Amino acid sequence: MDIRLIALDLDGTLCNSQRQVTERSMAALKAAAEQGVHIVPTTGRLFHAMPQELLQCGFVRYGICMNGGQIYDAAEDRILHRDEIPLDTAMRVYDYLEQFPVAYDCYVNNGAMMERAFWERLGEYIVGKPLDLAYSTKLRTPVEGFRARLLEMGVPLQKIQAFMSDVSIRPRMLRELQEGFPELSVSFSLAYNIEINSATATKGNAIKKLCGHLGISAAHAAAFGDGTNDISMLQAAGYGVAMGNAVAEVKAAANYETASNDDDGVALFLEKYVLK
Repeated sequence: MDIRLIALDLDGTLCNSQRQVTERSMAALKAAAEQGVHIVPTTGRLFHAMPQELLQCGFVRYGICMNGGQIYDAAEDRILHRDEIPLDTAMRVYDYLEQFPVAYDCYVNNGAMMERAFWERLGEYIVGKPLDLAYSTKLRTPVEGFRARLLEMGVPLQKIQAFMSDVSIRPRMLRELQEGFPELSVSFSLAYNIEINSATATKGNAIKKLCGHLGISAAHAAAFGDGTNDISMLQAAGYGVAMGNAVAEVKAAANYETASNDDDGVALFLEKYVLK
C-alpha cells in the first residue's frame, strides 16, 4: 500500500477503553512517521485535549479537530482551516435540544463551555463511564447563563455536543436535527452523545483539504474510525479502515476492517500493510 497520510480517530479507535494509547500503537505510529508518513489525529476533540502521548511524541504536526471544524498546524501554531456554526443557528439548535432530557455544551474559541447546572449533574447523563465522566467534566468550563454568555461573545461555535442517559431518544433526535437543520452535520462518536457541526465541517472534507495543502492525493491516505462521525473520512481516504468495535454503518463504509481498539487494531493494520 502506498500510504502517505494516516488519519486517526481517537476515542474508540486509537485510544482503548481506558482512554490510553498503548505502547504498541505508539511504536507503530512512530515507525510509520519515520518512513515519511504524516500521522494526523482526526477527532471531535480540541487539539490540546488530545492524549499527551500524541502531543509530546514529536511526530504529530497536524491535527484535524472538532470533526473537521478546524485543521491545526502545531509546528507553526497556525489554524489552516476553520468551519464553524453561525451563532443564530446554534441558538435554534439549543431551542430544539431543550425539549429532551439532555445536557448540551459548545466548543468555542478552542475551549469547551457548559451551563453550570448541566456540568454539576453530568454524571446523570454519562452513566457507568467514570473515565469518560472525569474527562468530560475536566475539559468543560462551567458558566452561569451559558446561552447569554454566548450571545455576549457573539462568535460562531466550533461544535455542539449533547449527552443523554436514555439513548432510545437518539435516533429521533438525529433524524429531526438533520431534517430541521440541513446546514448542519449531525453524528455521534460515543454510545451516549450527539455531535453537531457545520454541514461542511466533516472529517472527510478536512482530510481532502489537508492532503491538498500537503500536495498528497487523498487516494494515498488511510483513515481509521469507529463512529458515524468517521464515515466521511473513511469514504474520502483511499484506504478506509473500520475498527472491530465500529458501528455497522462505519463497517459498511470501509474498505478494510481491523481488530478492536482494545486489541491494538490500528497497530495490527499498520504492521501488516504499512511498515516496511
